[in-house]
Amino acid sequence: ILYEYYYENPAFLFNGFHTFPFISVYIVFLAVVYVVTVLFNSFLICIIALNRCLHTPKFLAVINLAVIDVILNTSTIPGMIKTFLFKDNFVPFNLCLVQMFVYYAALPLESYALAILAYDRLIAICFPLRHNSFNTLRSMSCMVSLSWVYVLSVDIFATGIMTRLSFCNSVRVFSYFCDYAPVFRLACNDFTVQWSVASTGSIVNVLGPFTFILLSYSSILVTVFRMKSVSNGIKALTTCIEHLILVVVFYIPIFSIFLIGLYGGSVDPDQRVLSLSLASCLPPCINPIIYSLKTKEIKSQALALVRKNKIEQITKSTNEEA
Repeated sequence: ILYEYYYENPAFLFNGFHTFPFISVYIVFLAVVYVVTVLFNSFLICIIALNRCLHTPKFLAVINLAVIDVILNTSTIPGMIKTFLFKDNFVPFNLCLVQMFVYYAALPLESYALAILAYDRLIAICFPLRHNSFNTLRSMSCMVSLSWVYVLSVDIFATGIMTRLSFCNSVRVFSYFCDYAPVFRLACNDFTVQWSVASTGSIVNVLGPFTFILLSYSSILVTVFRMKSVSNGIKALTTCIEHLILVVVFYIPIFSIFLIGLYGGSVDPDQRVLSLSLASCLPPCINPIIYSLKTKEIKSQALALVRKNKIEQITKSTNEEA
């Protein structure tokens, strides 16, 4: 029956969390994560967009990260709610490709966005006298634009070659979304090209930006240790705290899952899917909270906006009473 349905309506059946207990509770938790992601990132974007004093290269990079965070969680969580909470496990082939395209655009873009923020810290600390000439709105716009053009171009090719595959043996995908590798492994024809693209893309888009971040912070540490004033060195490192937290939150789960899968032997499929979903969904939720709480400029502008709204409300109520 399953395969008759597939041939009449090309689709995939998702079996992630097949034996996972309390799946409904977990999906509700992810729904809360999604709401927080959208609200906090939207708030962050509005705060930066409405205040001219925040129209700087650093906060352009922050807005870029916030937009990517919303896209990343939107590409998976609503689909997970539909699939596992409402037991609607079938996803049409074309919709699967759309989800695949969006997710595998957002994930590497997140990686490059963190690298761009590392560049901002590198120039600010290692080249303070040339900061305004090296790191301008124009140069930051170019870096952000180039990362989007590159990732989208590669993603179009990677998603496009999936249409060359034939799925005649199985349509069951053991994942929580239209994951690239679990899908192409179901093909009954040769998927060497798809495997090569996935492997190369993973190395370039994850290890590449991560290596740049490590080199940037190595240069920052060398510069800080050469500073004559200890207080200035501590102050410089303090400006990097929020970015370092974002890097840890994003990269550590991804590398942990990779290393466990590579060297840890057999991993329970449900545990792997659970870890992957948390590694993908939590960072976009945590990122705006970290920037809202740790960045003084955003915190002060947010408080100013709240005070302004309160004053307007008091004035309006006073006028109505009068």
